[in-house]
Amino acid sequence: MTAFTTASDSWEDLQTTAMLGTDRRPLPGLTGSPAFSAAAQAVDRTDAATALLELAALEAVRRRAGAVAAESGGLPGPAAPDPRRELPEAAARRLAVLVGGRSGAGMVANLGELLPQWLATARERDFRVPAALVPALLEAARARSELRADTVALAGPLGRWLAERNPDWRFVTRVAVEPGTPATGGEAPVPADPGDRIWQEGLFAERVTHLTRLRRSDPAAALDLLRGTWSTERAEDRLLFLDALQEGLSQLDEPFLEAALSDRSKNVRGTAAELLSTLPQSALATRMAARARAAVRLVRPATGAGVIRLAVSPPAECDAAMQRDGIPPKSPTGRGQRAWWFGEIIAAAPLDLWTADTGLTPEELLRLPVVDSDAGHDREGADHPGQAGSWADDLREGWARAAVRQHHVEWARALLGPSPGPGQAGGTAGAPAKLLAVLPSAEQAAWTAEFIDGHGLGEAFQLLGACATPWTPPLSTAVVAALERSARSGAYPWSHSGVLGMTERALAPETAPAVEALASGAAPDSAWADTFSRLASTLRFREAMLAELNG
Repeated sequence: MTAFTTASDSWEDLQTTAMLGTDRRPLPGLTGSPAFSAAAQAVDRTDAATALLELAALEAVRRRAGAVAAESGGLPGPAAPDPRRELPEAAARRLAVLVGGRSGAGMVANLGELLPQWLATARERDFRVPAALVPALLEAARARSELRADTVALAGPLGRWLAERNPDWRFVTRVAVEPGTPATGGEAPVPADPGDRIWQEGLFAERVTHLTRLRRSDPAAALDLLRGTWSTERAEDRLLFLDALQEGLSQLDEPFLEAALSDRSKNVRGTAAELLSTLPQSALATRMAARARAAVRLVRPATGAGVIRLAVSPPAECDAAMQRDGIPPKSPTGRGQRAWWFGEIIAAAPLDLWTADTGLTPEELLRLPVVDSDAGHDREGADHPGQAGSWADDLREGWARAAVRQHHVEWARALLGPSPGPGQAGGTAGAPAKLLAVLPSAEQAAWTAEFIDGHGLGEAFQLLGACATPWTPPLSTAVVAALERSARSGAYPWSHSGVLGMTERALAPETAPAVEALASGAAPDSAWADTFSRLASTLRFREAMLAELNG
């Protein structure tokens, strides 16, 4: 009995020649069977570049249709049984279209953007992919790492069986199926890290993914894993591994993070400080709270007839203790040094200290006037030579950064305020999209829909990106209405290309009739008619796709 394996040396030689150029590297000599060798020798090599392409085509045919015989130990055993229900026939046909990249009638949207949604939904329904489609699905995941977790789960034991026999799919053996999730193929969940194989042998992106997933199921084990190799990791790798600790962050991580404040990498030190600032009971948060109290105090009028104010007294220097806690001594933004130090302190201090110390709500604190404690009046350009500014702006921006960092819903809601009406600016110096991401998904959608009703889509791209997908019907309706206004105003579709790209995968399918009406009402053969027709087809495609999986 013989098995067949493909040799990769010839293909790699061709790739190397293509990257270096035929003027720097001679054409490789391809060998194989007598027929193949004769065909390779027959290639006209007068034009080296053309000859390289012809040899690549010849090698590609051999890789698909032929192989070098190798000794085999016998036929392998079958894949483990998969008791999950198989995909409905219509859903299987849809998957074939998605992985094949073919468009349906009138469908010109990017199908690759819809594949992640299909995979996530199919995995939630605990379906099994038909055996005939597993190779194509694995091949798609090989090219797109963001598809791998869902693909491996859906492919089940057959996918792992195939991966053991095809080195191109070896990523499957390094992707762990999380315990407690569907689509385990009837097998026991894959251990979090069998023999530390992923951590010790995986690619960097796979190690980061593995660490993140392990943090979700066993934060302590993930920390022990990272601690074991920490001293040998590169600085840029330590930074991203440290960032992965956001999953399941707790006081148990404090000793490790406190030690990382002394890391030789400035970026690692800064990330460790930022993580510690999200732990209200950490020693760093306590130190930052003390600095914040020294920098901002509530001033009540002596007689009760005056106005309550917040008096700001920013630090006069950035001492060694502040630097160890992640505050750079020099501003990287060009801001005045005292304003920079002040902002870093406010952003790292626990937000609850302000309401606890003053007895005021975030909304009440945000309405208070802010004065310079030394000058006794509102600052005008005191720390920004040549520019007007106020401590109120710095304080508000610091609070906004803290709300995002600490995922503080109450403060994020207060800082955002009501969605601004037409002609009104946003209520915070911080990026509204970042604050929006802190809110519950229903609030995100309602706030953004109101914003779009008043401002259109010109400034809505980042806000829409912060909203959970698929968008709610009210938000979807607001987006469609804004697109209609843009079309009527004479604007071109490509002025909203970013938003239109999101609509294909995020708009609620229920808006398809409204989009179809816009397509019918647009001038024939116009850019908007084409845009609306394409979007309507995509929405109908998604509607059918989800219905097939829900059936």
